Amino acid sequence: FATIVEAVREGRNIVDNIRKFLRYLLSSNMGEVLTVFLGVVGASVIGLSSGTGAVVLPLLATQILWLNLITDSWPALAMGMDPVTDDVMARKPRPLTERVIDARMWRGILEIGLVVALSALLTMDMYLPGGLIEGQSDLPTARTAGFTVLVFAHLFNCFNARSETTSAFHQLFVNPWLWGALALSAALQVAVVHVPLLNIAFGTTPLSIYQWMVCVAMGSNVLWYSELRKLVLRRWSR
Repeated sequence: FATIVEAVREGRNIVDNIRKFLRYLLSSNMGEVLTVFLGVVGASVIGLSSGTGAVVLPLLATQILWLNLITDSWPALAMGMDPVTDDVMARKPRPLTERVIDARMWRGILEIGLVVALSALLTMDMYLPGGLIEGQSDLPTARTAGFTVLVFAHLFNCFNARSETTSAFHQLFVNPWLWGALALSAALQVAVVHVPLLNIAFGTTPLSIYQWMVCVAMGSNVLWYSELRKLVLRRWSR
């Protein structure tokens, strides 16, 4: 019987980690898709246009590839190393007809993706001349800032994706692999922004300390929104 209990525990943990992986990847990629889509549709609103009036893409193709490389690989794999949660054996058995991605999970994916996109586009608007917020910087700086916000939003989203209802601050340091993956991703993003050769390859430009602080703060919006959403879900389920 002890072996059966341990097998059930491990099986539930595997399902949990699969859901974490899917929740993280789908919500992060949704943020990228919505950033490009809303950036094109609302280009005139945020001042994202060239001198000739042509619409300019909020992200370059190389930047999207970089996002997928450093935020969709190591952090997502590291989440698979999460230990078993405290309440894994206190839950009721899952119905056989229950989907891995249910309706509530899809709503969360769409909501998080929208928050990520709006945070990135609002940051770009802050640095672009015209738009909702009058900025004083050029397009490369605004695009680099929006690109950096997306990277940090994805990294903060790692903590959100570990549970649909439990706070991201619960057992925050139980997975050293995840922290290592996040540190590596953040260091590579700093390199892309400040190494001249990578500036040319990825269309980025160096940011000031203040601009970095703004990017990290805007990227953290996804964490605070998710915490509020989880609080509502916990109160609703009582």
